Amino acid sequence: MNKKKTTIKDIANVLNISAAAVSKALHNDSRISDKTKKAVKQVAENLNYQPNHLASALRSGKSKLVGVIVPRTNSHFFSSIIQKIEEVLNKKGYQIIITHSNESYQKECANIDTLLFTQVDGIIASMANETTDLSYFEKIKSKGIPLILFDRGENNLNVDYIGIDDYNSSMLIVSHLVSEGCKRIAHIGGFKHTRIYNNRIRGYIDALKKYNLPLDSELLTESGLTIEDGRKKMLQLLRLKDKPDAVYVAGDYAALGALQILKEKNIKVPEDIALVGFGNEPFTDMVTPRISSINQHSETIGKLAAETFLRHAKKKIVQQDLNKQILEATLIIRASSNKKTSLTM
Repeated sequence: MNKKKTTIKDIANVLNISAAAVSKALHNDSRISDKTKKAVKQVAENLNYQPNHLASALRSGKSKLVGVIVPRTNSHFFSSIIQKIEEVLNKKGYQIIITHSNESYQKECANIDTLLFTQVDGIIASMANETTDLSYFEKIKSKGIPLILFDRGENNLNVDYIGIDDYNSSMLIVSHLVSEGCKRIAHIGGFKHTRIYNNRIRGYIDALKKYNLPLDSELLTESGLTIEDGRKKMLQLLRLKDKPDAVYVAGDYAALGALQILKEKNIKVPEDIALVGFGNEPFTDMVTPRISSINQHSETIGKLAAETFLRHAKKKIVQQDLNKQILEATLIIRASSNKKTSLTM
């Protein structure tokens, strides 16, 4: 059976007061007595009343909802960012709506349409791997809704961005591997049309130049950075006549896949091939050998993204420009790349 949804008018009829009085009571209006507020809230609970956020947003111009779009939710990096965004915004009376693109441009567009229809007060997003067309993000801007990008974003959108120094992260990784005696360093990168992965590739290339190491096109590959991608790309590198003595992977899940292949092939890590990932996912400290990785400071990114939205929310007119907040990355050195320690064991 279809149950009719309880409305403000239903509550008003039970108490024999106006719908306007019920609405004010539910919003804790000071013009309504405490006795009436208590009665309204009790009847609302008895009738299982659920507020219509969309209708409320249309009336007030504010929904107190913020949309969050992430490429995936099975990553500690993204889940911890979501948790911090929610923590900061909840304290200011906002709720968040979480959507994920699953790295699909089409799904990302559908997510944006849904959030705009829901009348969110702002959108905090990290782009899908497939995204090259920015028109849907321009659509958010055109409606005067604050848009904050984190981790993955494009300068051409001219909006706030929070992330780490991807270029310097690659410099840190290559410098570390060189210090461990590595001379033929491969890079399993993300797709270079995405700014952060392009910056990581540029950092890798420039670091090789800095240390006078050869830039071999066979050692540089692009992928979606899934576990399976890591396995495939590692196999590809192992087929080379002149194999690498180190592999820098631009994502921890792909680094895990690469490690699986190295272990299956009985290749010693780091003695034969050193390995470094990116993201500092919890599993990097649990596998054997433990995987060296870049700490992306996810909680700080989430906090800054939420605070950036709150600054926009205070203004009547949203005036966005390219305001970058770039955090210095930290390389966590573990057994997978620490050749000097492994030699003394």
